[in-house]
Amino acid sequence: MIHPNFIYLGIFLQTIGGVDYLIGTIKGTVKPNRVSWFLWGLFPSITFVAQIQQGVGSEAWVTFFVGLFNFVIFFASFINKKSVWSIKKLDIVCGALALVGLVLWLITRSGNMAIVFSIIADALASMPTLIKSWHNPETESVSAYFLGILNIFIGLLVIKVWHFENYAFLVYILIVTVILTILIQFKIGALFKKNATISYAEAKRTRHRGGKPAHPLLSRRAKR
Repeated sequence: MIHPNFIYLGIFLQTIGGVDYLIGTIKGTVKPNRVSWFLWGLFPSITFVAQIQQGVGSEAWVTFFVGLFNFVIFFASFINKKSVWSIKKLDIVCGALALVGLVLWLITRSGNMAIVFSIIADALASMPTLIKSWHNPETESVSAYFLGILNIFIGLLVIKVWHFENYAFLVYILIVTVILTILIQFKIGALFKKNATISYAEAKRTRHRGGKPAHPLLSRRAKR
């Protein structure tokens, strides 16, 4: 555990990442998925309220600022038409299912259950951006997610008592942010497609040759 004042360092790092993503969005070099970013603003806000109700300490403000910056990015995406990422049916389905989680929270009115439903809903909201980062990592900004990891990590280190309401949402956000960072930085989707294309081309050439063994000794044995 570290001193609670380190929370401000985490928020500062999150701000730097958020500003970088915001500038990219305004310029049109970054294209946020509006479904994800709107819900990413909404659900941390719900979780923040639930955490406050549960008596969570300063680490709750990490959740608050995560939601705040996500809302800023969402509204910034309307400034430049080049920042628009076309919304597909899957995005709408994920968004609708995510809102179901919100309804369940309103029904239960329970602090921990609200956090659980927020995590489920936020995971569904993350799917459009995860898919986009797999197929089109160049439309994202890796620095924003990386600095977000540092912010969340600091938030976890500040926790004094490891109760569910203190760490659950932060751990979840950390996992998703790490996955996004890896997908964007290393372009995992593009590498997978490249390897799949090479394998397909090799298989096609083999079929074109009639499926005959390449090694001459194997060919002779086959004739016998």
